[in-house]
Amino acid sequence: MESFDPNHQNANIEGKIVASLERISEAFKVLLWQEGKEHSLTPLQLQLLVFIKFHTSDYCKVNYLAQEFNVTKATISESIRLLTKKEYVFKEKDAIDTRSFTIHLTPKGKEIVSQGGSFSEAIEKAVHGLEKNQKEHLFQHLITIIEKLQKAEIVTTQRMCFSCRFYEKGEGTAYCRLLNMPLLQKDLRLDCPEHQAQL
Repeated sequence: MESFDPNHQNANIEGKIVASLERISEAFKVLLWQEGKEHSLTPLQLQLLVFIKFHTSDYCKVNYLAQEFNVTKATISESIRLLTKKEYVFKEKDAIDTRSFTIHLTPKGKEIVSQGGSFSEAIEKAVHGLEKNQKEHLFQHLITIIEKLQKAEIVTTQRMCFSCRFYEKGEGTAYCRLLNMPLLQKDLRLDCPEHQAQL
């Protein structure tokens, strides 16, 4: 909690960084609430619609969505129930395991996402104003923090390079065995469509 003490912040750059990240996190929450309110959706419901739009059906199952958003399966199930009731999503039963189902957007759901997926634009605009090298350094530092948090089991890295079986890290280098190429920091992905979890 010291990071939120102005005296601690004034003497420690770490405290300033933590407080800065918390303010950015708060901005995301505010933007999500504002966007969701316009469509009578909770932030989680809006995030689910956006996620379903941009990811394959393998990831659009209750178990995976619960991991992705760090909530219980019951919370996801209730959100999906309400989104189904609003006719924004529909469930398709798994042909092999009839207890499992995949969630898809309805045409109405796709329309909501196209109208309401702009909650990140304000933050992206702020980042856009940075110089190219500033963006690359910022990304490098953020991804390093995420990796450390993942190793401490505080965050999950479902589709990041760090958790992929094709990723190799050496002394100051990284390599993707799928693409057969070395990876610079700016090449690392947070959400890779070709990601395969480490065995």
